Amino acid sequence: MGEVQTQYILSLSYGKDSLACLGAIEELGWPLDRIVHIEIWATETIQADPPPMVEFKAKADAIIKARWGIEVEHIKGPHTAEQIMYRLRVHGNRRGEMVGWPLTAGCEIQSSCKRDPYEKAIRNAKTYLGIAADEPSRISRHRARSGIILPLVESGWTEAYCRQWCEENDLLSPIYTTAARNGCWFCPQQGIGQLRILRKMYPEYWALMMKWDADSPMKFKADGHTVHDFERRFQLEDLGLIPTDRKFRRDMCNQVNLFELMEEADNFA
Repeated sequence: MGEVQTQYILSLSYGKDSLACLGAIEELGWPLDRIVHIEIWATETIQADPPPMVEFKAKADAIIKARWGIEVEHIKGPHTAEQIMYRLRVHGNRRGEMVGWPLTAGCEIQSSCKRDPYEKAIRNAKTYLGIAADEPSRISRHRARSGIILPLVESGWTEAYCRQWCEENDLLSPIYTTAARNGCWFCPQQGIGQLRILRKMYPEYWALMMKWDADSPMKFKADGHTVHDFERRFQLEDLGLIPTDRKFRRDMCNQVNLFELMEEADNFA
């Protein structure tokens, strides 16, 4: 039996540093056999990325295929985020209870839908990671890991240069030019601005979050806020009763009888 040849894989996130690895690897003359991206799905039919990112990925894939001749492999885990959230716990004090919204630390969706299939995909391979030359803490954290290669560090490419390279090659993600989010559209760690945009631009996604929120034994935010709390706040913003800033303003929300106001508005109309 012949010797198994080592594969060189680029772990692609579609961020500027990750994509710029293509240029750095090319400049260095290093081998590149595969490009892998772990795809999280919210449900069986809806991806976890917001639509602008889904569109950008398809565009980037076409450019990569045309220039580097490699088809990006989109690897989907065995479960969707919804399936993870509705899974019943079998251990601990919450045994028999559904998982619900993921914890801020140790996200079960990330571990089950992303980390596990990623580790399986890169097993026994050399993996290129997109860490820029001016990220010392990340460099020190990853440089000693077995099988990890940092082409941007070797080339001296900074974050600013990675962005420039992406712009010049039509590979700059919308997360750097618009309000598009890089990550799951239902992530509890996103800010109020992103939630406001999601509710306005993608009401079908917001409705799904409201359903999950109603079923979840866990609060959406670590500070105790639920998606329904945000819905109440956004409705009051729509009526011009509270400012559209980052502060949650729970007291102001509680002081206003939203349903009476909406009934008055309907009567006035």
